[in-house]
Amino acid sequence: MTDARTSRDLPETGRRRDDAARRTAAILGDGPRLLPVEIDGHSAGLRLIMQRMAQVNVALDCPETAAVTDYLAADGRPEGADAATAAALSEIVLTMVRHAELFAVQTDVGIQLLARGTLSARDRELAILRIGWLCRAPYEWGEHVLVAKRIGIGSEEIERVTHGAGAEGWSAHERAILRAVEELFEDAMISDATWATLAATLDERQLIELPILVGQYQTVAYYQNALRLRLHNDNAGLTAR
Repeated sequence: MTDARTSRDLPETGRRRDDAARRTAAILGDGPRLLPVEIDGHSAGLRLIMQRMAQVNVALDCPETAAVTDYLAADGRPEGADAATAAALSEIVLTMVRHAELFAVQTDVGIQLLARGTLSARDRELAILRIGWLCRAPYEWGEHVLVAKRIGIGSEEIERVTHGAGAEGWSAHERAILRAVEELFEDAMISDATWATLAATLDERQLIELPILVGQYQTVAYYQNALRLRLHNDNAGLTAR
């Protein structure tokens, strides 16, 4: 299945870039709908989130690990974290601290999938990239392009993810992973044919994990898009490859 919303412009790289730019402008708008908080006065909630982010950053080998470690080493006290550390904290952390308890619980699912998941890192990132692209989520897509590259997925394959399961070059297993994401996105279901292909290579735990992974990252795309979280660091959004 080729993504119906991009199949019309597959040969036209310039047009695809224009589409990505328009989508990014529409999502980011005039800036965040909820501004990041000042670090003072939110230390309890911030520490709760930072404990989770430390685990996420280790699982994904993220560059923000040092800032998180510095903050936690300061025992979560705003006065113990210097200005440089505070400035290095990502905007998503300083936004979601407004609802720290909910974000912490939601992030726990992500930690389970990232740090203790049964799917291979490659299968996981192909699935996350595909749902991120289908949701046209600039933040999620850009962040997971960086993650994908760290585990050895190249720019050509990342571009191919944007074309979906119907693109040439995928193995039967990879095609089924991508098709499962597309079917869940379109129909909230995995077809019997796709399931049979997946069941030939995945065990029962992995078969349970895959739709939960897709749902988790569709949720992430929803709140990142809805809150209009700004891109940061090396995140190139929908143009990332």
